[in-house]
Amino acid sequence: MKRSCPALIVAAPATGQGKTTVVAALARLHARQGRRVRVFKCGPDFLDPQIHAVASGAPCQNIDLWMCGEVDARWRLAEAARDADLILIEGVMGLFDGEPPAAELATRLGIPILTVIDGAAMATSFGAIAYGLKHYRPGTPLEAAFANRVGSDYHAELLKKSLPADIRWMGHLPRDDFAAMPERHLGLLPAAEIADLSARLDRMADALAKTDAALLPPPVDFAAAERPPLPPLLAGRTIAVARDAAFCFLYPANLDCLEAMGATLTFFSPLADAALPACDAVWLPGGYPELHGAQLAANRPLWDSLAAHVAAGKPALAECGGMMALFETLADVDGNEHRLAGLLPGRVAMQKKLAALGMQEVALDGAAPLRGHTFHYSRAECALAPAARATRKQGASEGEPVWCVGRLTASYLHLYFPSAPAAAARLFA
Repeated sequence: MKRSCPALIVAAPATGQGKTTVVAALARLHARQGRRVRVFKCGPDFLDPQIHAVASGAPCQNIDLWMCGEVDARWRLAEAARDADLILIEGVMGLFDGEPPAAELATRLGIPILTVIDGAAMATSFGAIAYGLKHYRPGTPLEAAFANRVGSDYHAELLKKSLPADIRWMGHLPRDDFAAMPERHLGLLPAAEIADLSARLDRMADALAKTDAALLPPPVDFAAAERPPLPPLLAGRTIAVARDAAFCFLYPANLDCLEAMGATLTFFSPLADAALPACDAVWLPGGYPELHGAQLAANRPLWDSLAAHVAAGKPALAECGGMMALFETLADVDGNEHRLAGLLPGRVAMQKKLAALGMQEVALDGAAPLRGHTFHYSRAECALAPAARATRKQGASEGEPVWCVGRLTASYLHLYFPSAPAAAARLFA
């Protein structure tokens, strides 16, 4: 049985065009009108989904044909269509960037595309870009265009007139510095750090309410798909998960996956708590330890508690920022060195340029490969030999190293647990 729900993919010719702004504004607008809105984000991302969760009032899931898989995407969308009034999907980078790109997702699932284009420095070229996005690959369901950062009504009219007949004009947003989301090196600020986020969302929603983009998109039929069954590999296990301003990169799907395999999750703050909660395993996800180095360094009791956990042979997983906190020293971008957990011999140092970015997968101890991504501005110098190395999605070269100390597994990789649930369970069992 198919489930029908209005749905739209919001994409762009490149990153930085304003698609996050438009998706968040649409989610807030329809949520204010009493609709149940479910937002998804294409590709690996922890920050945009936080904004969308606040805007829509519901968790924002990630979908990606490689990292998550088509089966995963189909059942999550079908589940959302069961009771949602609107499904919004934000693309990643440009419409055709990545392999497979957001355009492929839209084509396979039959979801119409609204392209958002920053019109600040163009006129007739707006139409040329929209035309190219629609016709670059035959069959791409790009239906409409929306302009961001428009200077005036006259400017908007020029952009509108440039569109070909087969692409609808859906309106525009004016230049508005207040509505723009603040950023740092890894992207937007976490939602919890934007004190006036609600006011920004309402302001954008008010502006969008005056455009055709505020109309509900046409219904899309989502084929009924059930969640793949998960074995109770973590039944009776309690996993302590770090979650605070320093460790905030958590896929909702990962938490759901662990619970679906029987785990009980308990949360703690390495910034504030003096000891781990009672637990069988620990997970330190990514985040911003470099911004909280002094406070983390001062919390010696917490690191002593974690060291005792690892020394007792209990499992722990540390991803990216979580791994950074386990080195002997962490140097922030200003060169200030902080003595941290000391569970990994060596140091990690921030730098001002990107160190690594991209999709990778890793097979640990003969288990099925876990897929994920890497995105960091630091470099690690570890005295240990890697226990394994990830491979890049294209398979052309080696990816990130994985270090192990006892049952501690540490890497720059952000893993997507549903890509190989049994392999993920082994990290905590």
